[in-house]
Amino acid sequence: MKQIRKILIGTIACLALAGCRKDEISGNADDIPGLGGDVWTPTQIDAWLYENYTKPYNTDVKYKWSQTELSNINRFVTPVDEAKVIPVMKCLDSVLITPYETVTNADFMRRYLPRFIMLFGSAAYDSDGTRVQGQAEGEGRILLFELNNFRIKGMPGYQSQDSVGAKRLFLIIEHEFGHTLHMNIMYPVEFKSITGSYTSNWYNYTDGEANERGFISNYAMSGPDDDFVETLAILLVEGQTAFENRIANISSDAGRAALLQKSDAVRNYLRNAWSIDFTTLQQQTRAAIVRYTK
Repeated sequence: MKQIRKILIGTIACLALAGCRKDEISGNADDIPGLGGDVWTPTQIDAWLYENYTKPYNTDVKYKWSQTELSNINRFVTPVDEAKVIPVMKCLDSVLITPYETVTNADFMRRYLPRFIMLFGSAAYDSDGTRVQGQAEGEGRILLFELNNFRIKGMPGYQSQDSVGAKRLFLIIEHEFGHTLHMNIMYPVEFKSITGSYTSNWYNYTDGEANERGFISNYAMSGPDDDFVETLAILLVEGQTAFENRIANISSDAGRAALLQKSDAVRNYLRNAWSIDFTTLQQQTRAAIVRYTK
């Protein structure tokens, strides 16, 4: 079969060559649309991003539309509203960069802030119907979705219920940066056995049901990596008082014990792996979030 196949391919190639002729291409190849990539005039947004992200952190923030930036080309999303770009990136600076720099130093974020941050207007959806709001990739990229509905205190049209969406974005930011941390220094393997029972059907559970099973959210049930960074992110975004209230409302002794053990594991990881005082980081992060949502 292989020999026949080679023969057939060779025959087709000869026939193709026999039927070819040299055509002249008129004009300059540089004039062909699309070959040189998209070109646009830099705006005030580009200048701001350069001064606040590219220059200090060597981070490229991409907001111009490009479907090829999605690692999963089967996802369909809409471009981000350009009016949201600077407000979102100012929040990322206040909620993520400044608190981490406070407990470490500027060199920490220069080294670990992802080199590419991609902004998209809508959510992306997977084949199981779940919504993708953020994604961290090993090559130093963070993708943030669903930004066109983003509003914080002080923005036109802001209402108190918008704080829910703002907190969700802050949670996504902390979650995805948590992945960046453990991709560089892995959390202790013992964390994976605190509860186990991970499931791809996590979306069939409520957060309350997940809490009873020892997970901080239903998405934390999807796997140990997401369990770890969800615990980290929710502790930072909601604060210690909210976490203690969550613990108090869990009826299962095993669930309470597991969540407390996971909280300790996160604290110990940041201290031992990164020399970060978690309490200070938590207070700094929470204070920034309150300024945007209260």
